Amino acid sequence: MNEELGLQESFWKRRIVAPIAAQLRQGITPEKLALTVALGTVLSLFPILGTTMLLCALAAFLLKLNQPVIQLLNWICYPLQLALLIPFYRAGEWLGAPHLSLSIPQLVERFQAGAGQFVRDFGLIALGAVGIWCLLAPPFAAALYLILRTPLRTLAARTARARKTGATGS
Repeated sequence: MNEELGLQESFWKRRIVAPIAAQLRQGITPEKLALTVALGTVLSLFPILGTTMLLCALAAFLLKLNQPVIQLLNWICYPLQLALLIPFYRAGEWLGAPHLSLSIPQLVERFQAGAGQFVRDFGLIALGAVGIWCLLAPPFAAALYLILRTPLRTLAARTARARKTGATGS
């Protein structure tokens, strides 16, 4: 159990904390990093497959955010995007989209029958899902930003102190 905990802690430090600390050492502010993480997370959950990489790239370019970090978040959040597709589509029905059976085999079959017909059949459902995402994304992004600012400021201060003292620890 302790070995497993140590491995998880090591993974967390190696894959999450260390890259974030490296970004802070390179001069990115905690606020900019918090904004990058918040927007990267929210944009990666956009309910249309194949669009999130472009959305993240565009947001990073326009807001001068860190491209590698936002794209990494997009990649990390992909399983969550897949898990949320059907709930977003179902929630979109509240906005007036017709109720259709949504199963992966049916979706694949309809798409293979023709992309145009697929869009006609599922376009309103997707539009409803986008509407729900538009309602949920801003408060979620704001909350995530506000939650992340303080720990990132703390990590930035620790990183700055470690750099001044020449320490290489956490």
